[in-house]
Amino acid sequence: MVTLSGDERLDYLLAENLRIVQSPSVFAFSLDAVLLAKFAWLPIQKGKVLDLCTGNGVIPLLLSNRTKAEITGVEIQERLSDMAKRSVAYNGLEDRIRIIHGDLKEMPDVLGCSKFDVVTCNPPYFPSQTKNIQNENEHFAIARHEIFCTLEDVVKVSSRMLKQGGKAAFVHRPGRLVDLITLMKKHRLEPKRLRFVYPKAGKEANTILVEGIKDGKPDLKILPPLFVYGQDGEYTEEVKELLYGNKN
Repeated sequence: MVTLSGDERLDYLLAENLRIVQSPSVFAFSLDAVLLAKFAWLPIQKGKVLDLCTGNGVIPLLLSNRTKAEITGVEIQERLSDMAKRSVAYNGLEDRIRIIHGDLKEMPDVLGCSKFDVVTCNPPYFPSQTKNIQNENEHFAIARHEIFCTLEDVVKVSSRMLKQGGKAAFVHRPGRLVDLITLMKKHRLEPKRLRFVYPKAGKEANTILVEGIKDGKPDLKILPPLFVYGQDGEYTEEVKELLYGNKN
């Protein structure tokens, strides 16, 4: 059982046969989180994985279906971290997933540096000064805008938390690709895999997935494009499998 409050609901993560506590007033997870969780490399049996800006814990939940490693999620918003903890408990994953309510910038001191094999992050996409956010829902504003952490904070902390040779995976917007690559190289994360995500064929990419290796050698691979919708307006087969699993 799980206790829900206010406008919270219990949604399905269909491909993983899991449930997650969500609320429309605190920024429910999007396809970007699912794409990142499926894009990131993971150790299969053991290791340590860290998810920064974890929100309501969707990425740790999704990752738990692909690895037996220990997973830690960090979220600065108390309400979201509480939702994540309740989702973890509901799915019986408390022995594998830990949720921390805290500031990611403090994690090197809290958790220790060079301890993790993998770091993932779906960070705020927009610099805080680019838009008037005074009238925006507080939870939405923090999730969307770099209010409590900048892109450099995310990349720097990711690098510090990784072991030598560890991997960091990010999802972001194409307009920040140059910033992201520049910051990754500055902080010893060598970009190794890049995938562009398109709403549909013939449209501009609106999402990027990037993975880097700490102190890796330069060798960036551009993966095949991912199209979300087909010309019929329905999800493509690849996206259907990501969201709903293989039903064959």
